[in-house]
Amino acid sequence: MSNQIGPKDCDLIRQYRSGHDEAFGVLVDRYQSKLFTTIFLIVKDKGLAEDILQDVFTKVIKTLNSDRYNEEGKFQPWIMRIAHNLAIDHFRKSKRYPTIRMEDGTNVFNSLLFADETAEDIRVRQETVHLVKRLIEELPAAQKEVLIMRHYMDMSFQDIADQTGVSINTALGRMRYALIHLRKKMKQLNVAYDKTIYPK
Repeated sequence: MSNQIGPKDCDLIRQYRSGHDEAFGVLVDRYQSKLFTTIFLIVKDKGLAEDILQDVFTKVIKTLNSDRYNEEGKFQPWIMRIAHNLAIDHFRKSKRYPTIRMEDGTNVFNSLLFADETAEDIRVRQETVHLVKRLIEELPAAQKEVLIMRHYMDMSFQDIADQTGVSINTALGRMRYALIHLRKKMKQLNVAYDKTIYPK
């Protein structure tokens, strides 16, 4: 499958777990460039990508040292997935919140952006933002991932398809179902919403 030069990943992992730290250095040299590119394409910030790259290797080391590693023969897709997930997690944990636009281009929070907000208006809007964020976390993993990549990170559907290993049509479909599910959850909870976004 691979035109790898030098020892196989599984051999290097066995050596590292046997106490040969230099074997892990070979793995780092082998994958750090590809991992950095994957992370940078998501976060679009060199310094942040470097920090997340270090987190990737830290997580890999902890997993290998704790004997929880069971990806024999699949080290590359495993470590690439860790990099992808940590880059996504950065946006889940950040204070940024997406401008979620429905299929007609309107904003989920249109009805909550008042020209002259009172303290009560602000409180209601903040509570709704937190609620929608929780509802996003409850979406199926694949749908949540696409929604976060699209609206938190402003990634194109082509980039999303490339990063998640699916077709553009699949990425678009996941986005559509994510918005449908989000809308249903909001309606069930009687969350204030823009009638132009959620027609009866």
